[in-house]
Amino acid sequence: MNTWNRRRLLAAGAAGAVLAGTVALQSPALAEPGDSADVRVTVEIEEIKEPGVLALSVAGDSVALSEDGSTLLVRQFVGTLPTVTVTDTRTADEVPDNAAWAVLGSATDFAGGAGQAPISAAHLGWKPRLLDGGETGLVSEGEEVVTVLDEPTQPGNNVGLVDQELLVSTFDSGAVAGDAYSVDADLFLRAPADVAAGSYTSTLTLSLFE
Repeated sequence: MNTWNRRRLLAAGAAGAVLAGTVALQSPALAEPGDSADVRVTVEIEEIKEPGVLALSVAGDSVALSEDGSTLLVRQFVGTLPTVTVTDTRTADEVPDNAAWAVLGSATDFAGGAGQAPISAAHLGWKPRLLDGGETGLVSEGEEVVTVLDEPTQPGNNVGLVDQELLVSTFDSGAVAGDAYSVDADLFLRAPADVAAGSYTSTLTLSLFE
């Protein structure tokens, strides 16, 4: 190799070394001040599905009985039980197998407001009346319960509201789920003609069972 060619190769190698050095020493790119970037954040929130419930409500918290239909032997006082509604917001799948519900009622003795002798709850009777039983025919009112002063209208029903007596019921909760049903009742207090005058108060408790 002549002297001129050797010089050309050395010069090319030196140039290549400088070029390689130049690539290795390049500075990183810098963002301009004030630049920004957005990130979209999403979430899907499902509606909370509360389980259905079976509930009892009463349209009022009191009823005043007034005298009507008294005889020489018996004084009678009558009134109407405020509308009682059973609401079932459950689906059929939420109802236990073979479940049935019922509303039962019982009363305390009538206490005299001025110290009169109490009147037993056996003197208070009712006659339930179904107002809205739905379309299934599976909801029905209870039987009439008469007082101890009456002859029974059904076997053994002249006991008054001393114990829990049936107001309304169904034998198949699942078949009537998802609806509401209402009932009231004729109330009657029958006391002896010589009952002491004055104000009397009793508490009628209604309970829903399933």
